[in-house]
Amino acid sequence: MWVIAGLGNPGAEYQETRHNYGFLLVDRLCRKWGVGLSRTTPHAVYEVVRRRQCEIALLKPLTYMNLSGIAIREILRALSAAPSDLIVAHDDLDLPLGAVRMRAQGGPGGHNGVSSVVEELGTTEFGRLRLGIGPRPEDWAGRDFVLSPFEDSEVPVVQGVLDRAAAGIETLLARGLPIAMNQVNRRPDEPDSSGEG
Repeated sequence: MWVIAGLGNPGAEYQETRHNYGFLLVDRLCRKWGVGLSRTTPHAVYEVVRRRQCEIALLKPLTYMNLSGIAIREILRALSAAPSDLIVAHDDLDLPLGAVRMRAQGGPGGHNGVSSVVEELGTTEFGRLRLGIGPRPEDWAGRDFVLSPFEDSEVPVVQGVLDRAAAGIETLLARGLPIAMNQVNRRPDEPDSSGEG
């Protein structure tokens, strides 16, 4: 089983903000697969679906960003899944808007939601799907920028990233993490050496 956890903040006021990029990816996968997040825990909404002969859980924490790890630890325990079965999708100020990177593990890089996951799981050995929102304009405080909505001119770029990330998740299910990483991490104009073309 794979667990795809999109990070974000619950509530309509946060729905289309940069910090909710992970939520937006889970929403995209739900639409793509024709499912909703109908199951609940005290700290999350989620759904378990079967795709490509593989079970996958889609998850949104409801704890607010800085406590995301509580919800994710709870779900992994309920589903008897290991941290190595987890992919956390989140916004990333260190990547430019339009960039997306998948990796097998790594530190939180200053992201409070990822820091919470590391703290609750006691490990950095879980996958990341980093969705670029940078660079932060010099006249914006970091918190204000990540909690601001995408500009209208940025929406087509965001939609393209969500399509690319969702395709990467499909490849993850079909062919495993190394090939999915190769597909997602190449530039969009590069040829696909994985054969997924």
